[in-house]
Amino acid sequence: MFNPSRDQARQFLFDTWAKHSQNASLTDLERIALAVIVRHPEYHALLNKPAQYTDRDYPPEFGETNPFLHISMHLAIEEQLSIDQPRGVLGLYGELCKKLGDEHEAQHEMMDCLAEMIWQAQRSGTGPDANIYLSCMRRKAGLSAEEGAAS
Repeated sequence: MFNPSRDQARQFLFDTWAKHSQNASLTDLERIALAVIVRHPEYHALLNKPAQYTDRDYPPEFGETNPFLHISMHLAIEEQLSIDQPRGVLGLYGELCKKLGDEHEAQHEMMDCLAEMIWQAQRSGTGPDANIYLSCMRRKAGLSAEEGAAS
């Protein structure tokens, strides 16, 4: 399993953006990351300054979104959708897209659910529970448990 450190994950994003800026060839994973980065122009200037932002912390109490976490969560969601794991996530994403009319906004709603699942796991000292994630997505899509299971 690939488990990069915080600095390695950040460097991957800095390198991807730099390669894009230089019109250098990208790996498949870099192309996926670039697609996410492009949808977030508010992070472009930050990605141009690795020396300034590699070590920066984003404590929740300051109310500022961690751009690296945000992009990484998008990447996690992209992977989930590509393999429909947890099973049913792809159908629920489709329902969110229909409801919201925007794929990117649908991923942001999924991100809230993913964060909820992680928070619940940390709070209870257990592993992540896909049912929490999928139930949250069903609620956001306005589906009943039965409708969501059929997606």
